[in-house]
Amino acid sequence: MTDTVTLAAERFRAPTILLSGGVDYMMYSNFRQQLDAAPGEGLIVVELTTLGGDPEVARMMGEDIRFHSDMKPARRFVFLGKAAIYSAGTTFMSFFARENRYLTRGTRLMVHERLLTKTLQIAGPLTNCVATVKATLHEIEASIAIQNEGFENLVRGSMVTMADVLQRAPENWYIEANEALDLGLVQGVL
Repeated sequence: MTDTVTLAAERFRAPTILLSGGVDYMMYSNFRQQLDAAPGEGLIVVELTTLGGDPEVARMMGEDIRFHSDMKPARRFVFLGKAAIYSAGTTFMSFFARENRYLTRGTRLMVHERLLTKTLQIAGPLTNCVATVKATLHEIEASIAIQNEGFENLVRGSMVTMADVLQRAPENWYIEANEALDLGLVQGVL
């Protein structure tokens, strides 16, 4: 359920799902327990504070929000970012419709490219060497495609273009809450 009316601060008094810390499998387990216990209708506030973590876990949580929104349209899932929403936290936020994204005053978003640390060892028959190099290239290309899908979700409906994100993300783009509001990345700042 998407609603363009900006919610008043008192609607965020008792978030249904509270998450903080690194985005990892422990957070995912905690998230799922709270999601499964959430009411079947009405406003479901998901509050998050994170310095980042595993982007694939963030995507799993985001897909759960998308799936549950589709399954029970009587629910409105709303994101509330507090203090720091870095990296994987911003990925998770991108799964919420822009109209359902809120930040507390002074919160910072951080957007960056996915990171890869890998040593490529090439040894053996030449055809195997080519296969190893191609496999690594395909991994990088697939990761870029997934990263860009997240960027597209983040900027949809805002004044930020993909070109803006692609230019700024390699250098860690920090966005203060009021700037995020001015750019149309969020619906409100509390």
